[in-house]
Amino acid sequence: MAPGDVVPDHAKQLKSKDKRPGNRASKAECEPDGSFVFEAHEAWKDFHNSLRHFYEVGELCDVTLKVGSRLIPCHKLVLACVIPYFRAMFLSEMSEAKQELIEIKDFDGDAIQDLVHFAYSSKLTLTVDNVQPLLYAACILQVELVARACCEYMKAHFHPTNCLAVRTFAESHNRVDLMDMADRYACEHFIEVVECEDFTCVSPQHLRTLLSSSELNIHSETQVYNAAVKWLKANPQHHEAWLDQIMSQVRLPLLPVDFLTGTVAKDEMIKGNLSCRDLMDEARNYHLHLSSTCMLMLGVLFCVGGRGGSGDPFRSIECYSITKNSWFFGPEMNSRRRHVGVISVGGKVYAVGGHDGNEHLGNMEMFDPLTNKWMMKASMNTKRRGIALAALGGPIYAIGGLDDNSCFNDVERYDIESDCWSAVAPMNTPRGGVGSVALGSFVYAVGGNDGVASLSSVERFNPHLNKWTEVSEMGQRRAGNGVSKLNGCLYVVGGFDDNSPLSSVERFDPRMHRWEYVSELTTPRGGVGVATVMGRVFAVGGHNGNIYLNTVEAFEPRMNRWELVGSVSHCRAGAGVAVCLSHVSQIRDVGQGSSNVVNCM
Repeated sequence: MAPGDVVPDHAKQLKSKDKRPGNRASKAECEPDGSFVFEAHEAWKDFHNSLRHFYEVGELCDVTLKVGSRLIPCHKLVLACVIPYFRAMFLSEMSEAKQELIEIKDFDGDAIQDLVHFAYSSKLTLTVDNVQPLLYAACILQVELVARACCEYMKAHFHPTNCLAVRTFAESHNRVDLMDMADRYACEHFIEVVECEDFTCVSPQHLRTLLSSSELNIHSETQVYNAAVKWLKANPQHHEAWLDQIMSQVRLPLLPVDFLTGTVAKDEMIKGNLSCRDLMDEARNYHLHLSSTCMLMLGVLFCVGGRGGSGDPFRSIECYSITKNSWFFGPEMNSRRRHVGVISVGGKVYAVGGHDGNEHLGNMEMFDPLTNKWMMKASMNTKRRGIALAALGGPIYAIGGLDDNSCFNDVERYDIESDCWSAVAPMNTPRGGVGSVALGSFVYAVGGNDGVASLSSVERFNPHLNKWTEVSEMGQRRAGNGVSKLNGCLYVVGGFDDNSPLSSVERFDPRMHRWEYVSELTTPRGGVGVATVMGRVFAVGGHNGNIYLNTVEAFEPRMNRWELVGSVSHCRAGAGVAVCLSHVSQIRDVGQGSSNVVNCM
């Protein structure tokens, strides 16, 4: 999360470039003592051209590299300047340091030839045929520039049929950057990857990493189960050590009941493993309690979407159980969404708009705890991210937002019964990254960015007059802030002041028409998700200016103090946070693994 996330691209400030004099063939300067310094820049170009010429014609060479049957005459000085492996060799007491013929074993001759040519020319041609041997040679010989170029090339040529092999190759050379790229690609194309021959050849450790990812691009958890079973049946030698660890990454409670009882429960692998039977019991208990008629009035806090350090938006949600004071995974959305508007109305959770990593969204989906599924609903008229949602008297209001070109003052109202959006009066000021809440008989729009700067202004909507009116300004400009209400007051938390994330928190009392500062957050949080639960304001995730956060803190108004109360599994900012207050079955943990969800109805 960065300030630019709440500002359209066209309005971002461009950093001024250093002003440097143009390149000149030479320059002369007089020193204070009267001496004269002459510097000829073109001489360096001539020097490099001469070195390359000597290499190409084989003149003045003082060392020959032997790779298989290939002989490569070159110059020790050039190799030492560009390839750290040879620099260490030639400056050491090794026997090779004095030899004129050096044999290099276990390398591809073309790869070494290409690296030597790169040492003289700073140029390299990468192809699908030479990139792997080149990456291998560059890693061993410590030519990091070439290694990074190979990784970028391989990233651009990922395909479901090769990404797993590339990941294995990257792991063998400790290229963590390429491993992460390959894993992200495999998660995005998971269904196609599972159908490829390489899938059953991955290591159990790698399979566990893939299946545990919340970024798997799947339609249902059934596809994850089938992938796990496919690998396990192809690798019976790993059952004893890995069967339960692999199956524990499948979120069994999210499987349909008929599939769980008709397919999973009858699988001989599952029936024969005690830990897997425990996972099955855990899933059965979830569905039993979901259908229980024993209802209690409780609240569940939902943290929906957002994005983390990888930059890719999440479709995952995490839920906070008040009774257990713990976080659980819930069913994933149909779409990835960052800077999404989220609200709970009538015991259901709505996620509206946002950005899926490729485009802005106008669609909406709703989570119904009775079916434990997200379902698509009517789309807004305007696609946008950084919107705020508020509910007043039944309808849901979608307020402000932005895309890559504009900040919006548009406001749309969603009628739940008719599943229809309609426009209402626009705000007086465009606001992207705005915060909103319904308080009393008004809907408030707090802060945001108008495309030029973050705002301290606040306005409120009267639905009976269909009119927005300015109210008292905050003490600080902020966008990407969280807003909630508690004890009849409006709280605005964190955000960005154009450049930096904020730790400040302000409270507005509508009876006094006055803002006041309260205790600061324990850490700055821009793009923070905020909601009120059990008399406390919760701040979830955000970005502190250096890293994405997974910590959660809560504000106790009587003590005027924020304190850390836990963490979500994924560091995330730009998530939507809402509290679902409704009839819920008696909540029992669905276990301690990553398959946990909350039974919210």
